[in-house]
Amino acid sequence: MLKRYARPIAVVALLALGACGNKIVEVEFEDTPADQLYNEGLVLMNAGDYRTAMVKFEEVDRLHPHTDFGRKSQVMLAFASYSRGNYQDAINAGQRFLSLYPNHPDAAYAQYIIANSYYKQVPDVTRDQDQTERALNAYKTLIEKYPDSEYAEDARNKIQATTDQLAGKEMEVGRYYLERNDNLAAINRFRVVVEKYQTTRHVEEALFRLTESYYAMGLTQEAQTAAAVLGHNFPQSRWYRDAYSLLQSGGYEPSETTTSWISKAFKGFDLL
Repeated sequence: MLKRYARPIAVVALLALGACGNKIVEVEFEDTPADQLYNEGLVLMNAGDYRTAMVKFEEVDRLHPHTDFGRKSQVMLAFASYSRGNYQDAINAGQRFLSLYPNHPDAAYAQYIIANSYYKQVPDVTRDQDQTERALNAYKTLIEKYPDSEYAEDARNKIQATTDQLAGKEMEVGRYYLERNDNLAAINRFRVVVEKYQTTRHVEEALFRLTESYYAMGLTQEAQTAAAVLGHNFPQSRWYRDAYSLLQSGGYEPSETTTSWISKAFKGFDLL
């Protein structure tokens, strides 16, 4: 979807560029029309030469900053940086464009580049998730400001993916505490999943782990409630079967206490 913007506005002849190895020979652009420079940049970018294309777009931006081609060149600089894997440069270019032209027709595209640049830097679940948070927020901004844009659907999918990643991180830390019998610390992590990330695939296990943690602490009512909410929303889940078996081993059954924070978290939220 990103590449669909990288097309020439008009068919132009690509000027020969003098080069020695990978070194780009400087060319004077002052007398070159903005549309010609811009289209040459697009041709170069379509050919995969993002580095040289960026020279063209930078010159359009420098020489014709307040023209339509100048504005579009700023967006293409963001896209070219993204394509080269220079994600922070892409983010900076996109943010600069949005700060100058928040209502431009390409504003949604610039926001999309920013969000995707963060998304490309999402680490595995064992590491710090700052970039995941930034990606999530950037996609949310895209949906909020440009709900009807052609990028909205992909943004919604990426929101689900990043949310799932953040929930996975909470689960990983919660399991860490649980393995060390630090049940209270574990509960705090699983609670985040239940309260903030109910639509993720991790919520079933989180409810089971809450059952497990509360039961280990002797807080049977909370354990019963966690199991009851799990059974109501995911009756076929293996995690519910495990929760049910755990309670039965002590002579208990799932039973919801409506005053529990778990019940309140799921009030009006039926996953079935």
